[in-house]
Amino acid sequence: MKKFDEAAQAPALVATPNEMAQSPLSTQHRPSRGPSKFRPSVIISYVLVLLTVVLYLFPILYLVNISLKTPIGFIQDPIGITKTFHWQNFVDAWQKGDFGTGLYNSLLYTIVSSIISTVLSLFLAFPIARAYIKYSNFWYVLFVISLFLPSALIPQFQLIVNMGLYDTQIGYILLQSGAVGLGPFLIIGYLRSIPKELDEAAAVDGCGYYRYLWSVITPLVMPVLVTTFLLHAIAVWNDIIGPTIYLADEQLHPITLGLFAFYGQYGNEWAELSAATLIVAFPLILLYFSLQRYFIEGALGGAFKS
Repeated sequence: MKKFDEAAQAPALVATPNEMAQSPLSTQHRPSRGPSKFRPSVIISYVLVLLTVVLYLFPILYLVNISLKTPIGFIQDPIGITKTFHWQNFVDAWQKGDFGTGLYNSLLYTIVSSIISTVLSLFLAFPIARAYIKYSNFWYVLFVISLFLPSALIPQFQLIVNMGLYDTQIGYILLQSGAVGLGPFLIIGYLRSIPKELDEAAAVDGCGYYRYLWSVITPLVMPVLVTTFLLHAIAVWNDIIGPTIYLADEQLHPITLGLFAFYGQYGNEWAELSAATLIVAFPLILLYFSLQRYFIEGALGGAFKS
């Protein structure tokens, strides 16, 4: 009982909230937070990003500004901000450029050839990335070197003529489908980030080669496949030289060749031409924003996947 009384009379070791608030030690070592300061490198980074955005957006905004001007308004002030919204330029551009037929042809060429090219890129990239064929490194380097070689325009033209595919949609689609470009290079880098043990496990379970590609590999590499499809679609959609050489019939021309209707011998209709350019570019802009997430992941996935 004596020890219990001494313990009761001893001062408490745990301070109450009021005592903690009154204690001078409660604020003695508390770190003070001053105003946040931006480092010079951060400020420079933001400035560079802002300049890049302005450089990319300025041509589009400039086209929008001109496309909304009347012909007289453009002559009076070509570079000034428009004071009118002449939407009739888009209607006239659609009719004059025959964009209805051109849009159908462009969608046909772009979608079909991009799908075929993406599938070919996957079939070419998988055995090289896994080293299932001899001299896989040689084939990989060959794909890289092919990116810097000039276009074989004359042999391709002779081949198309001799096969009887000149001035046909099938011939042009086959030409565009064979131009795989960056596809195998991107897919090989992405496939190398996927463990090879997955192939062995699928083989043990009795999964066939083609079934494994479609059921297992394709979902895993879908971002880079979308990236490959998007890059090829942009190249086919914006191609002007190819349709000019291989498609003589105007009914087979893509939408890009419709822009030539706005060039005259003695003058150009700049307001309608700007509206026509926006009409041609709008599907690609819409496609990019709808697939932006896959595009970024596919372009950078091979570098950051473990």
